Amino acid sequence: MTKYNFCAGPAMLPPAVMQKAQKEFIDWQGLGVSVMEISHRSSDFLALTAKCEASLRRLMNISDEFEVLFMHGGGRGQFSAVPLNLHLDGKPAVYCENGVWSKGATEEAAKFTTVQSINVRDDEQQNGQFSIKPASSWELPADASYIHYCPNETVDGIEIFEVPSHPSAPIVADMSSTILSREFDVNQFDLIYAGAQKNIGPSGLSIVIVRKTLLEREGLAKPGILDYALEAKQGSMYNTPPTFAWYLAAEVFEWLEANGGVKAMEEQNIAKAELLYNFIDSSAFYSNKVAKHCRSRMNVPFWLNDESLNDKFISESKEAGLLALEGHRIVGGMRASIYNAMPLEGVQALVDFMDKFAKENS
Repeated sequence: MTKYNFCAGPAMLPPAVMQKAQKEFIDWQGLGVSVMEISHRSSDFLALTAKCEASLRRLMNISDEFEVLFMHGGGRGQFSAVPLNLHLDGKPAVYCENGVWSKGATEEAAKFTTVQSINVRDDEQQNGQFSIKPASSWELPADASYIHYCPNETVDGIEIFEVPSHPSAPIVADMSSTILSREFDVNQFDLIYAGAQKNIGPSGLSIVIVRKTLLEREGLAKPGILDYALEAKQGSMYNTPPTFAWYLAAEVFEWLEANGGVKAMEEQNIAKAELLYNFIDSSAFYSNKVAKHCRSRMNVPFWLNDESLNDKFISESKEAGLLALEGHRIVGGMRASIYNAMPLEGVQALVDFMDKFAKENS
């Protein structure tokens, strides 16, 4: 039986990458040791890091105006790093809230700097669904140290496809769950960060793409491993980096390039999301609570209209080889995370199971 992993993160990795990593696990590049067992400052590992960064720059069309950092701490680590690096005296950090993770970023930033939060959700439900306000209507203050938002909320199943703009404040985006899933114009941003465990690799690594001019900000006193300017100067090696996670990220980037790059991933992700959402919308057995224009392509929450069947659904879906479909504890229901590594066949298998389950339990 083929099994499909719908976990929101740590998420499935491309099988080809995992098979290569398995083959190289104890003998990387003929060295007779694992990539985890060599110095991060060795010529072999430095060649890997250079190749990894160059690949990511090609995939996202990142210009020399930006530094690319490979850091510790995942997305939550960046919740702290962003205000510590970008703080300006007398100017609030503006946080646009559209779900659980953007609110978490707000709460963390408030420990270090003055924060002004803005609710960009329209919770006045129409047809039982909520939506996101147009970015042009977000009431962003004229005087801000930076503007932070989360393009994709994994828990709520919300994706923002517009990029906010501001005449002077840098735009900061938490792309942990949407990076590399669709094409972005990196030049519309000043700082992008992403935990690796969705579309890049295993947990423990985070990617930071930061405009070089922002590194001139003094910010606040901060630990060295959260200091963007210091990490840039040290080649992301101020502290021993998570080497195995970096190696796997490089392999995923190579896989992406070999499979058509981000454009091809976006086309596939649209097809997967449309397949699942169209089935849910046509069903009287299931429902989704997000308006169509802001539905996540990566994380699809859905509810059984008869929630007394939830446990049965989870049990039988596991038996069918469909894993990790439980919804987040905060919102309940079910959730299918369909990141880049999830093939269309996996989503079709899920739809087929949902259809069968509905017919048997109606």
